[in-house]
Amino acid sequence: MKLVKFVFVAAAALLLASCNEKKVETVKVGLLHSLSGTMSISETAVRDAELLAISEVNEGGGVLGKQIEAVQKDGASDPQTFADEARELLENEKVVTVFGCWTSASRKAVKPVFEELYGLLWYPVQYEGMEASPNIMYMGASPNQQIVPAVEYCVNELGKKKIFLVGSDYVFPHTANKIIKAQISQLDCECLGEEYVPMGGGDFNAIISKIVEKKPEVIFNTLNGDSNVAFFGALSKAGINSEKIPVMSFSIAEEEVAKMDLEDLAGHYVSWNYYETTQTPRNEKFVADYKEKFGEDRLTSDPIEAAYIAVYMWAAACEKAGSFDVEAVRVAAKGLSFTAPEGTVTIDGGNQHLFKQIRIGKINDKGLIDEVWSNPTPVKPDPYLSTYPWARGL
Repeated sequence: MKLVKFVFVAAAALLLASCNEKKVETVKVGLLHSLSGTMSISETAVRDAELLAISEVNEGGGVLGKQIEAVQKDGASDPQTFADEARELLENEKVVTVFGCWTSASRKAVKPVFEELYGLLWYPVQYEGMEASPNIMYMGASPNQQIVPAVEYCVNELGKKKIFLVGSDYVFPHTANKIIKAQISQLDCECLGEEYVPMGGGDFNAIISKIVEKKPEVIFNTLNGDSNVAFFGALSKAGINSEKIPVMSFSIAEEEVAKMDLEDLAGHYVSWNYYETTQTPRNEKFVADYKEKFGEDRLTSDPIEAAYIAVYMWAAACEKAGSFDVEAVRVAAKGLSFTAPEGTVTIDGGNQHLFKQIRIGKINDKGLIDEVWSNPTPVKPDPYLSTYPWARGL
């Protein structure tokens, strides 16, 4: 009888536990990144940051009493795949929001899908500006928070006036370089060359020959993905290091540096809003938590931090709205602030971009980035560069 009673009690306990598990309500969100292809070098880590933030929010009780369930899709470094998977997430998976994309090509591919189906995308990467959609929250820098100050730094602080432009052949590099050329036209500078390679392209022999011939004083680099590995390797092979011709990059952060040859990179510059070495109390904990979850050898970076911010901003907007409804969340997000690893960030109610602090960095021989210049306070986002007379007509 005792054995029968024990079995009955155990079965009842299991049934009760099962019922309790069924009572846990969830809300589905989409994570849409390149987990394969040329952009996986950058985007996989951004996905990881979103998973970290989701786990922390869930541990804290979730959002509106519900646990967040992440539905992951692979954009496969292809804009059309991004668009197809965005539609799958919104129409079939019924996610309430999506965190994703990296390249502007992928963002522009999914933008009409989000506008048609009235979804909400949280975009984690700096970009070329010239856009503001009600269905996108822009967590990365607009051009006045990255491109413009980087050019000013190279010209005014480093004294470099002969410029060469190298980029991947898609919308961000083309638009960024259009901005750079308009800006340097007012700074008594000269553009000696402008070259593009296909996404994932690795043959830089002809471009390096032109750089050697033209002898620029600085290179502005808008290459994306693993093309950077081939480019810096080719520069180094040609005997060009950071002392001879410094490179200012806009899409290389710690995660990419870790996958490249440090001898090729040390001494070159980058422009972002956050580095793993950024000195804030919040960043110390963020870096420790990220490494604890994904490994001590993993590094944080600006896009990683921006993706982390996005999850918390969405959760706060939902709580403020008391709803997961896209329009209610979008309106509630306006003016929200968050104490992020980079410092306090705030969503501009007019264009859904963040106020962010500008930081110029220099890659050191340990694979980290040292801040060499920063703006003292967060800068208002200006995606259309409306405050710059030289940008009219872009």
